[in-house]
Amino acid sequence: MAEKEVDKQIAEIRTLLKGKKLIIGTDKTLKNLKLGKIKRVYTSSNCAEKVFESIQHYAKLSNAEVLKLKYANDELGILCKKPFSISILSVMK
Repeated sequence: MAEKEVDKQIAEIRTLLKGKKLIIGTDKTLKNLKLGKIKRVYTSSNCAEKVFESIQHYAKLSNAEVLKLKYANDELGILCKKPFSISILSVMK
């Protein structure tokens, strides 16, 4: 993955944090994927394999894009200015 592309993804996440279109968490993401309300899912580099497979399965059914970030879940939490680790972020349609 190109360095510019990673920077673009991080910039997009930071922009979405200011709005109401970003969903943090596996459960909420899976629920909205099943309802077809998600257009893109970001996963941390160390996301659990079982969770990643579930996300990919439901994303394929709802035509959502799944992107694996190069950041671990604790770094993603810091990036989102949260005091906890984040494995899954998703963007509403």
